[in-house]
Amino acid sequence: MKILKLLNKKILLIKLVCLVFLTPAFAEEKPIDIWNIQKKDNQVISETNISSENSSGTTQNGVYKLQANKQIDTIKLDKEFSSKEIKIVGLYDPSEYGLSMDMWSNSDGTKLKNLFKNINKFKLSEDASDIMHISLLTNAYSPTQNITEQEFMSFKSDWLIKDANLELIEEYLIKNQIINLHPNLTRYLVDSYLSESNLKKPCEIFSKYTEPIQDEYLSKFNLYCLINYGKNEEAQLILDLKKELGFEDEYYENKINYLFGYLDEADKEISINSILDFHLAHRTNPEFSYEPNEDTPKIIWKYLSTANLLFKIQDIEITDVEKISTIEKAVNDKNYSEEELFEFYKKFQFNINQFLNAKEAYKSLSSIEGRALLYQRTLLTEEPKIKLEFIKILKDLFISDEIGDAFDLELKKFLGEINVEDVPSNFTTFYKSNLNKKETEEKKIKYNSKILHQSKLINYFNGDYAKSKIEEDLNKFLKKIKKDKKYFLSKKDIIFLEALKSDGVEISKKYDSLYEVKQSEMPADIQTMIDNNEMGAALLRIIEVIGPDKIENIDEDTVYFIINTLNQLNVDLIRNKLLLKVLPLKV
Repeated sequence: MKILKLLNKKILLIKLVCLVFLTPAFAEEKPIDIWNIQKKDNQVISETNISSENSSGTTQNGVYKLQANKQIDTIKLDKEFSSKEIKIVGLYDPSEYGLSMDMWSNSDGTKLKNLFKNINKFKLSEDASDIMHISLLTNAYSPTQNITEQEFMSFKSDWLIKDANLELIEEYLIKNQIINLHPNLTRYLVDSYLSESNLKKPCEIFSKYTEPIQDEYLSKFNLYCLINYGKNEEAQLILDLKKELGFEDEYYENKINYLFGYLDEADKEISINSILDFHLAHRTNPEFSYEPNEDTPKIIWKYLSTANLLFKIQDIEITDVEKISTIEKAVNDKNYSEEELFEFYKKFQFNINQFLNAKEAYKSLSSIEGRALLYQRTLLTEEPKIKLEFIKILKDLFISDEIGDAFDLELKKFLGEINVEDVPSNFTTFYKSNLNKKETEEKKIKYNSKILHQSKLINYFNGDYAKSKIEEDLNKFLKKIKKDKKYFLSKKDIIFLEALKSDGVEISKKYDSLYEVKQSEMPADIQTMIDNNEMGAALLRIIEVIGPDKIENIDEDTVYFIINTLNQLNVDLIRNKLLLKVLPLKV
């Protein structure tokens, strides 16, 4: 049977080569999609497409390159494909946000690199992330001054990986058909899904890509997907072509040949060099078993967790310090359940004196035993003040061993049982910062007819006010303010008025004296970016200013120049969203 399979394989390969070289240049056949097409006897399959249709409509035959610099004499990539440049890559229409396709054209690459470097130091807040999404994923020409297109694309990739929004990454890659331009980003995406024991999703990603895959790791993944879909003949042809071009990977081939049915069993070797290697070892070994340690990559830990392959913590002896320490680190990395760890802590036994003097007794124990003692003591305590003392010491112990996130959910659970009225003043900061309760519902706007920026006039930024109506009502409000000698325009009032002015809302000149804007309030470098039409750079600068902070927590002077920048750039949708966070009173 094996000989027959190999013979059929060779015959198919000969047919493939003949078709590749005998097909005339003017052939009108469409490229074959190995993912969606129904099999036909005379079809020739490649990795996702062996035949790639060029822009003129003629079909050029080719296979992805296995090595970046390898010269292929018999089968070549479409020259047009390999050399073409994609100038515009993104998801959003620039007109949606008041941006332009030239938003990066006037920017100095050196300046952009510095901005990206500074931004990458932060875990951006939701407000900053929203602007980053729009800035990087709006369809626009790449900058060309002191920066290459590849460098700029890499900045996008790096940020998308850090942002870790898998659905957004997939949309970006597939909509723009840029897997070959972003191999690292694509690998992050498929590895992330596979680490969740989800093979279907990454295979679907390849099925939506219409060009030959160049990256070797991704091509191996794609070939494996074909086998997973039962397309063994197509997968075998691709593997043969890869080997003809110099591909060598004994580990991978052994697992694949087992899946083809050529081997009765695969080697039991387990590689953690990649999540694909590890998954193949699991897939091809019915008796698969692997015990991770502290050096095991996080992605392997995640795979073991989602695939239900981790050893049971209940089976570990309390004397096995090394294994317990490994589990604590896994809990810190969110690859093991906190609940199981703290349930395990209950197995430790302590005497009555240790419980009574826990604040001092833990110091003479090992770090693991100390945490177990403090945890059990916390469970036995009802008094809020004493409970908080033990919780604080326990959290500090986790942090000192660099596993602070291992005591996260359980910490919130403890704090949630304590009423805020019972929290001593010296524990208020610890209580609030660690409890971090999510609001069950959004706060509603409470209008204040006596304060300009809290009045119903702010509904203009929701689109609920006609321009003529806002002008009439605004001038009435300013007239009332001018008569009231006790009312002074606040910084937020000025932000509100400046935003309206930038939209062309006419305000009577007799109210000009109500306030005066100082030019020094605008940072010189941002103003220069605006004057030079460096729209993209200016947005990055705003993102840098906001950083990890919520816009409503930023001081009013900073908010002023952020909104002023957005006014001058005419990016009203971004500005309005921020204004509706900082201006209204919410309860």
